[in-house]
Amino acid sequence: MGRRGHKKQKAFKRATVDAVRKARIEKQQGQNGQSTANGDEATADDRPRVSTYDDIVKENALFEKYYKEMHLVPDNEWDAFLAALKEPLPVTFRVTGFRSHAFAVMHLIRERYFQPLESSTAIEKPKELVWYPGSLAWQLNLSRNQLRNFPELQRLKEFLYEQTEHGNISRQEAVSMIPPLVLDIQPHHKILDMCAAPGSKTAQIIECLHRDETNPIPSGFVIANDVDNKRCYTLVHQVKRLESPCFAIINHDASNLPNLKFNDENISFDRILCDVPCSGDGTLRKNPDLWKKWNPGHAFSLQSI
Repeated sequence: MGRRGHKKQKAFKRATVDAVRKARIEKQQGQNGQSTANGDEATADDRPRVSTYDDIVKENALFEKYYKEMHLVPDNEWDAFLAALKEPLPVTFRVTGFRSHAFAVMHLIRERYFQPLESSTAIEKPKELVWYPGSLAWQLNLSRNQLRNFPELQRLKEFLYEQTEHGNISRQEAVSMIPPLVLDIQPHHKILDMCAAPGSKTAQIIECLHRDETNPIPSGFVIANDVDNKRCYTLVHQVKRLESPCFAIINHDASNLPNLKFNDENISFDRILCDVPCSGDGTLRKNPDLWKKWNPGHAFSLQSI
């Protein structure tokens, strides 16, 4: 970086520090009931506040124009489509592990954390994802921010965080749970997950391999690959919680993946999952900041992949 660049960087840092300092002073004055610049007492509306996702205007004319011209959504469904994009993404999770253990954990969740919510009128009750086997996947029709803000959900939130770390629960989007179910994975299958990070689907695949509790070490396995070295670390963290010997993680370009050999013979896979990189346009529900930043250039930049 040249001298001019350093000067700009320093000026930006100074301006940021000054703005933060000014906001703190104004906030303190408001809390102490001191006068504002116009001589009136500071009110809640006068005090500076941190912008939140709720403040983001969920509109982007360029986004609407682009997708209308693509004709992916019928005209009579457009308003409903746009309204759905503006709804916060629900919190979804599934109970993991061997079936008997998973059912025991689910029983605990129902009795200890779901039943106390039955008497609340301010919170929508947890909803079972009925298409997921064993009643082991659930949805809370609240955003993650709302989950933090309801006192009634505090114990459930803490339990979800704790059990996620222990590997008993996976915080996973509902749409991400579908591909491993469609693959109909059996314990003897050899599976290649070509673009595996961050690893929620890989973890679900491993659980499918272990579905037979009478055989704790199945003959099948999953090779989980990702081209991004840093994301591979996330992948390792995700799957090591399951303590399974039936997976290996590799870091390679999946478009040029070498043959894998076992006893001098090439491995043929029974199932291949390839969740390729995409523009992420559909993530508006969980990343509202994208409403401000979206432009078609990002999708075009992926065409070289």
